[in-house]
Amino acid sequence: MGQAADTTGASVRARSAVRARSAVGASSGVGAKPAVGAQIAARAAGLRASVLRASVTRASNTLAGLAEAGRPGSGFAADGRAKNGAKNGAAGNGRAGNGRAGSAGNGRAGSAGNGRAGSAGNGRAGRSDHPRADRPRGRRAGTGPARGQRPQTSGAARTGPADGIPVALSTASVFPERTTDAFELAARLGYDGVEVMVTADPVSQDPDVLHRLAEYHGVPVLAVHAPCLLITQRVWGREPWAKLVRAADVAERLGASVVVVHPPFRWQREYAREFEIGLARAQAETPVRFAVENLYPLRARGTEVAAYAPHWNPVELDVEHVTLDLSHTAVSGSDALEMADDLGERLAHVHLADGTRPGLPDEHLAPGRGSQPCAELLEKLHGTGYRGMVVVEISTRRSLSPQERYADLEESLAFAREHLHAASAVG
Repeated sequence: MGQAADTTGASVRARSAVRARSAVGASSGVGAKPAVGAQIAARAAGLRASVLRASVTRASNTLAGLAEAGRPGSGFAADGRAKNGAKNGAAGNGRAGNGRAGSAGNGRAGSAGNGRAGSAGNGRAGRSDHPRADRPRGRRAGTGPARGQRPQTSGAARTGPADGIPVALSTASVFPERTTDAFELAARLGYDGVEVMVTADPVSQDPDVLHRLAEYHGVPVLAVHAPCLLITQRVWGREPWAKLVRAADVAERLGASVVVVHPPFRWQREYAREFEIGLARAQAETPVRFAVENLYPLRARGTEVAAYAPHWNPVELDVEHVTLDLSHTAVSGSDALEMADDLGERLAHVHLADGTRPGLPDEHLAPGRGSQPCAELLEKLHGTGYRGMVVVEISTRRSLSPQERYADLEESLAFAREHLHAASAVG
């Protein structure tokens, strides 16, 4: 009986212990989980704050170093993103200190004088404090100027505008490279200036950074393309008139004479309804010329759909200045020479490109590679008293290498100069 009592007591004690362990497990499994989750969230928030502080500090140090060095173009305010880093919440989209570029904010356009494409002789060297910053790397390592010197132009060096007509490079022509690369290439190839396509690239939107780029490379901004493409609808807000006013302000600050404008999209009904009157009103407020660009209709299964209003063809619009784009004339199936004749003195700006046939895609080929009368138009300009500029706006996004892109841009410049000079010589 004693043994039975002991056994019964042991069983009771065992069951009590099991209940106690279950109670402890339940309390820790239910009550502790929220506490642990809160601790993890707090640590994560602290870590994010630390990373942001470190990024902002690196960006500030980079800009301070550039100011101390006294190089007006070095790093170009870290490609404009170090300057806007705090605003973007990550000191330049989180690329501060990126090993590929080391620019506190961009990673591609150079910092502390070591720009991409060898603009400081170090290819993609990155920050000066990067462990491999002294090691030449990149596609054109060692071909850039020495520290503190401006890039040298190529054999097609700037010879001055042919017959007073400057040839500029659109920053869109270097895509997927960035705005900073366009300035460097324009300087190296000998273009007379650049047309800045305002895009999501912060550099293209910042007149202060653009001014520094122009001064550093010795390449002026001659025109500004307002952000009115389908892919730039949210750049500078959604209000179209505000975009035009801001584009004109940027152009005035940079000394540019033209703002390129697209006709309104059909769904922008109020803007389209007031476009001609409103543009005339805006034109009266600025010396900068708003030049409306020819676009094209969209065609589907033989049916033409008007995507722009009041019209895709500025010949049909009551506007004072017009941009004639030769890739767009290919898409619309228009006669570029006839359009130029119809426009007369309203022709204020030319986008030099080429295309092969009506309909999309909008090819923007190098001049001479399609069916458009590129040479004939350039030679015609001399006899019409044209007072605008010619802007090379070709697509190089499918180039297989940087060298191929470089060659296409060089060829396009040579094409423009050759035919502008030919017209001048005959005249």
